[in-house]
Amino acid sequence: MTEKKKERKSRYQYLAGNIALFSVSNFVSKILVFLLVPLYTNVLTTSEYGIADIMQVTLLLLVPALTLNAGEAALRFGIEHADKRGSILAIGLSRIVRADAVTVGLCIVMFAFVPDNIRWYILLFAVLFIANSLYEYLVLYFQGCELVPIVVAGSVLSTVIMIVSNIVFLLVVKIGLNGYLYSQILAYALASVVMLLLGRSAGVVKNLEKDTALESQMLAYSVPLIAYSTGSWVNNAADRYIVLAMCGTAVNGVYGVAYKIPAILMVFQRIFAQAWQMSATKSYKDEKSAQFFTEMYRMYNSFMVIGCAFLILLVNPIAAFMFRKEFYEAWVFVPPLLISVIFGALTGFLGSICLAHKDSVSMGVATSIGAVANVAMNLALIPYFGAMGAAVATAVSYAIMWALAYRFVRKHVLLENSLLTDVLSYLILAAISVAMIGAIPYRYVISAVLTAILMLLYHDDIRVIATRISAIIKNRKNGNR
Repeated sequence: MTEKKKERKSRYQYLAGNIALFSVSNFVSKILVFLLVPLYTNVLTTSEYGIADIMQVTLLLLVPALTLNAGEAALRFGIEHADKRGSILAIGLSRIVRADAVTVGLCIVMFAFVPDNIRWYILLFAVLFIANSLYEYLVLYFQGCELVPIVVAGSVLSTVIMIVSNIVFLLVVKIGLNGYLYSQILAYALASVVMLLLGRSAGVVKNLEKDTALESQMLAYSVPLIAYSTGSWVNNAADRYIVLAMCGTAVNGVYGVAYKIPAILMVFQRIFAQAWQMSATKSYKDEKSAQFFTEMYRMYNSFMVIGCAFLILLVNPIAAFMFRKEFYEAWVFVPPLLISVIFGALTGFLGSICLAHKDSVSMGVATSIGAVANVAMNLALIPYFGAMGAAVATAVSYAIMWALAYRFVRKHVLLENSLLTDVLSYLILAAISVAMIGAIPYRYVISAVLTAILMLLYHDDIRVIATRISAIIKNRKNGNR
């Protein structure tokens, strides 16, 4: 085997190995939490779920913004500077502590402006922020250290704790929304402690002395990412705030639970994204990186599109299983939200290439424009179409963000994919969505035919995916002999 073939094979093996490990953590965590949705929708009221959902999406904004994307910097520089990982951890932890202090201060100030019955939830949010910010940072830090088994252990442990405590707090003690929040705080805090102990055993939690020169480089990389992370958050979460303001907590609770079905597709997206971010950082300087990136993009896109089509086709039976009582009506919002997951996933893929080249500005521009479009369309559509307007606005804004990211990434890599085929497939997904939501005659037959057309459009990519999986399995079997 030539050196180039060995190098190419090692890239795929590195990516495949990380995908396998992340699959363990994500399938265990997401699938088990997925199975808890019927419990949440049966025990919590729509208003309670609406409050919990707003707290979750607020975390998604504040954690990266107030920590100055410390986790993203730890991942990027941890892979590149293996000899300075102790300093990277020290720098990150100092940012976490400062962010926690700011959050607690803001919550104390808010006490003066909110009703008494809301103050308790503001206090719980501050504690939740402290636990979540540390957990999210450590996940990315250990990814940067290429210690994926520690990430898997932390993720699985947090899931187990969350499930057990949810059962205790919601079914035994019966303390409703408080119990739901307590379980998350416990899960993040205990998983963080375990990850630190495992990291200490692995030898990366040591020599915690800050390197000022390295800290400056990390800040120069991570601060421009605030526009990227904030824009991504707006595209993902602004609709919930506007729905809450215009339609109330009950409608927001129904709309928030609609995201649980797209979360199925997001499991696969997150598995690949976590592994891909590491591979992109390691491979962007390789001579054959463009070929590698193109093949991965095509396979990723075809897998997400076909997976989305099948979920839209099965949205009614899935909703009947997951959603209880008045939450069932959330199924109509699912198809456009599923399409937004595809564009979000592809934008993340392209963003990883830009970030590997330390081009955080381009992604900041793409996500900022998408965010502005998202807010504008939400404000325009929600008064007339309610939560459905929010779902459509989210899908369209993510499509805008993807189009801009696709254009910007060409500065670094020329992807050799068929853009015409991809756009046609997205239009077919929109047609399937209209057929299902509009309940047109023979909608299942029409949707099934359109799904089959999608599979024909991507038959080459499906064959490549099958070949790659077969080769990986064969190599693993040979390696175990």
